[in-house]
Amino acid sequence: MERIHIFDTTLRDGEQVPGCKLRTNEKLVVAEALDQLGVDIIEAGFPVSSPGDFRSVQLIGEVVKNATVCGLSRAVANDINVAAEALKTARRPRIHTGIGTSDSHIQYKLRTTREDVIERAVGAVKLAKSYVEDVEFYAEDAGRTDNEFLAQVIEAVIKAGATVLNIPDTTGYCMPHEYGAKIKYLAENVKGIHKATLSTHCHNDLGMATANSIAGVEYGARQVECTINGIGERAGNTSLEEVVMIIKHRLGHLYNTGIYTPGLKSMSEMVSDKMGMPVQPNKAIVGANAFAHSSGIHQDGVIKKRDTYEIIDPAEVGVDKSSIVLTARSGRAALAYRAKEIGYDLTKDELDVAYRHFLVLADMKKEVVNEDLHSLVKEKVYAEV
Repeated sequence: MERIHIFDTTLRDGEQVPGCKLRTNEKLVVAEALDQLGVDIIEAGFPVSSPGDFRSVQLIGEVVKNATVCGLSRAVANDINVAAEALKTARRPRIHTGIGTSDSHIQYKLRTTREDVIERAVGAVKLAKSYVEDVEFYAEDAGRTDNEFLAQVIEAVIKAGATVLNIPDTTGYCMPHEYGAKIKYLAENVKGIHKATLSTHCHNDLGMATANSIAGVEYGARQVECTINGIGERAGNTSLEEVVMIIKHRLGHLYNTGIYTPGLKSMSEMVSDKMGMPVQPNKAIVGANAFAHSSGIHQDGVIKKRDTYEIIDPAEVGVDKSSIVLTARSGRAALAYRAKEIGYDLTKDELDVAYRHFLVLADMKKEVVNEDLHSLVKEKVYAEV
């Protein structure tokens, strides 16, 4: 199996979400937890952006024991110099530098030429390389960049010393087959590509960040850039927990990661709490409803054999057990199961009575909870049977 390196940018791209700014001490707690989770690279921040970010990158470099610590920069000499200074404390430092490569970025944002972009990219990589051995280059808006020109840029920065090549779908524009084909094109057409690692960095504007990242892996990428809970600019980034569990369950015969998956739920809760970003209940892997069942048909199947309706054992991601939620859609099997959980082993006649009263109650409430069941059994069932 080939190793897929997990590059976590929760503390950089994730923190760019309005209202999600963390204090330095909070960043340190998250960084240490990510290190314990088994993340390979932690993008600790953008050192030149503020004194606070500079200090956070310094301190994260001191506390992180296993992961590579990465600092972001633009293809600007001062950015790179400041990033290098901030990373002096890291055991395994990486400078992440780059520039826009799409015609849109070149014409309207940078207001320059393709030739100048290549020159600036090479200069940035060479400067970063003078400080650290591990240099990652990002081709911003690679998703909308012409493949032939993108290949020229990538080939040039490899010659300059880049060790990782980040191919971002910055605007979440690509379809999975398009993004996979882009990675494949680079893998097959860039001279010296074997000297560096291709990396995905996909945004979720059209809801395809995870799908695009997996397509990238299937066509040659060996690093995935992602965030806990998929937080990030606009609609967010690739979700770490989704990528890790897809690789484990669908591609485990080919690839693996170093992530300790039973820590995913607690990691999700920590980031959600510290950043004040609630996780949507139907979020894959870590959402409150990811292992909850309210339909009678589903509940009956899960009670009889869990994998009838669950492709992941909840324990694999740190969830205690599946949830059988009692609603008006629930059946007798679910009612009997939940009643037994709280101490009532109902006979068939008792269950018939309980279910009749349960349906009346369930039609009045969104969910029937344990307190309701206690009252129902004591006041209705035992009174009639």
